[in-house]
Amino acid sequence: GIVSDLFPKIKEEPIDYGTLDSSLRASCQKLGIKDVEGFITKCIQLYETTVVRHGLMLVGPTCSGKTMCYKTLQAAMTALKGEPAVGGGVYEAVHVSVVNPKSITMGQLYGEFDLLTHEWTDGILSTLVREGAASTDSDKRWYMFDGPVDAVWIE
Repeated sequence: GIVSDLFPKIKEEPIDYGTLDSSLRASCQKLGIKDVEGFITKCIQLYETTVVRHGLMLVGPTCSGKTMCYKTLQAAMTALKGEPAVGGGVYEAVHVSVVNPKSITMGQLYGEFDLLTHEWTDGILSTLVREGAASTDSDKRWYMFDGPVDAVWIE
């Protein structure tokens, strides 16, 4: 990777995902799926990405495990609520809101301004984000657009 190219003499120390790994495997069991090593690795990669990014996309063919990956990570992180996290801090419970953006108009999704009445009408996403921002707990909130990628709503 890029780190080994920039620092060829430095050896990366493996990260111990002990409690997260155990919780992911327990979540797999509860969700009725097998805790295959490759799947656990993908869940850990998703966790690592959520730590450093505010928004991300899970892209892949139908039935490739995208939904189960985030559901498993959600269950694992929620089960570990309050325990020390791998990169510092503590794990927080995760709440997921799923929207199919192709099933509604852009105005219904994001909100829209009515030119006749000069009123703003909140969309589903803006309402969800406003409710999440107003919450007093420290839980994480994931807003999922589950559906085919579209150039209009992706921006």
